[in-house]
Amino acid sequence: MSSYKNKIHSKLIRQLGILGMLSLVAVVAYLFYRLPNRWEYALYHRSLSLVAIVVTGAAIALATMIFQTIVNNRILTPSILGLDSLYLLIQTLIIFLFGSKTLLGINQTLLFFLSTGAMVMFALGLYHFLFKRERQNIFFLLLVGIIFGTFFQSLTTFMEVLIDPNEFQIAQDIGFASFNRINLDILWIALGILLVVIFYTCRYLRYFDVLALGRDQAINLGVDYQAVTRRLLIIVAILTSVSTALVGPLTFLGLLVMNVTFEFIRGYQHKILIPAAMLISVMTLVMGQVLVSQVFTFNTTLSIIINFTGGVYFIYLLLRANKKWQ
Repeated sequence: MSSYKNKIHSKLIRQLGILGMLSLVAVVAYLFYRLPNRWEYALYHRSLSLVAIVVTGAAIALATMIFQTIVNNRILTPSILGLDSLYLLIQTLIIFLFGSKTLLGINQTLLFFLSTGAMVMFALGLYHFLFKRERQNIFFLLLVGIIFGTFFQSLTTFMEVLIDPNEFQIAQDIGFASFNRINLDILWIALGILLVVIFYTCRYLRYFDVLALGRDQAINLGVDYQAVTRRLLIIVAILTSVSTALVGPLTFLGLLVMNVTFEFIRGYQHKILIPAAMLISVMTLVMGQVLVSQVFTFNTTLSIIINFTGGVYFIYLLLRANKKWQ
């Protein structure tokens, strides 16, 4: 029995190593493929984009892994809480009230903290209110998140149809994630927040495998479910807010990455699944950015490719689940 466990563990470690090697190859290809004559300038900006990709990919992967572990569902992602919609609402509201020049001229660090702070405060208020009134009913929380997300989207659309057509175009561009206009101050702040959150999350790593069994089993095994779940949801809100405020919303990335991770790593141990999901997320973003820059020559955005691929995969998952039920 012990020999069998060691064999399985060695296999998972080997798969993790393969993902690490593939990610390294993708990163090297992204940095050095088709460097122009002014290679120092291009290499510098590609390095900055790479740091943004690593921060965003790791944050989305960790947030989605924690969220799916809590809700025991591989289709739901943190975007269902409405944080992406709130981010777009804040940006559009600034354009609606003060004009696009104010949005483009405002201190980007201030805007980053404003957007991140608003999203985190919204999530904290939601969690505090619902956990207090509904006794940690996580599915009621998801339902309220969907309602607020729809409400924010409706408000955003309402303001967009009232503003000047030129400013409407700017408001639309905000809805697409971009790694080509990274502010250095914001980037290092986001990296610092990510490292602190990852360090803090390590304290709860031992609970993940138990939480994945379900609420009742976790309580029976001695987990303080309400307290642990609340803290983990706050971590999810912070990670989602930081990644969204840094580059913009990437709705389907979490769904895509999680399902590829579970298909590739046939295990349950989150100490293997989490780094695997981070590597797959970074690799997906790097390969997508290579497509945007080298194949489509920046005529499209990475979020369109990710959302198109993720949307098709989402439909495939629904059809596969429907086939099982029949």
